[in-house]
Amino acid sequence: MNLIIIDPKEIKNNKATLSGRRGDHIRKIIKPRRGDTLKIGLINGPTGTGRVIACGRETTIEVRDLDDDAQAPDIIMITALPRPIMLRRVLAQAAAFGVKDLHLINSARVEKSFFSSSLVREEKWREFLVQGLEQGGRTRLPRVLVHKRFRPFVEDLLPGICGNAARRFLAHPASPPPPTDKNGRATVAAIGPEGGWTDFEVEKFLAARFTPISLGTTIMRVDWAVPALLATMETTLPLTLRPAAPLPG
Repeated sequence: MNLIIIDPKEIKNNKATLSGRRGDHIRKIIKPRRGDTLKIGLINGPTGTGRVIACGRETTIEVRDLDDDAQAPDIIMITALPRPIMLRRVLAQAAAFGVKDLHLINSARVEKSFFSSSLVREEKWREFLVQGLEQGGRTRLPRVLVHKRFRPFVEDLLPGICGNAARRFLAHPASPPPPTDKNGRATVAAIGPEGGWTDFEVEKFLAARFTPISLGTTIMRVDWAVPALLATMETTLPLTLRPAAPLPG
């Protein structure tokens, strides 16, 4: 946990009391003393420090010294819906790398039962997204959107999703490595299912001006390919400033 994430709704009179998983981590791993400062971040807001004013079964932190100039990449991720156990990791990875929007889409090689899992059906994203924010030291929760039909997504929605993004990458084996230039601030990246995209699906992305790229000769699972691609994007993508949310009263 590289950043303690706090929901602005948890703050009362400039103080937040943390219990459960966060409280246990602070008490057992960080082991602060009263008066110590911890690095904190508000969901969809700034980061800063908090002063420990009580630490027992619950930890009470006084929120202070928040930085209004948070930085975030401008990345949209498109991923063929993986099996639920992998999806949990993909959600956390997307949040850790600062993905703005995560589109989970259908594909010929996606098992239809994946859309019926409770994780997808009930949109239980938040827990895994927050864990990713804690790891990556970020505060912005990605938007997660589910699309059950491939063709309407690529034909009707994808042009608007891409907008003016000059960098549009389609992870596909036997393709060249991603370019290292920084032409265009926004990036849209797409990763296929286990077994890869079909020829028809590749053609649809090519029609939308996506560039096929490869991450090497190693055949990766989806939950390996996502952080590998995002790490590659991070090294070539300039950051953009975003306004931070005000500290709640």
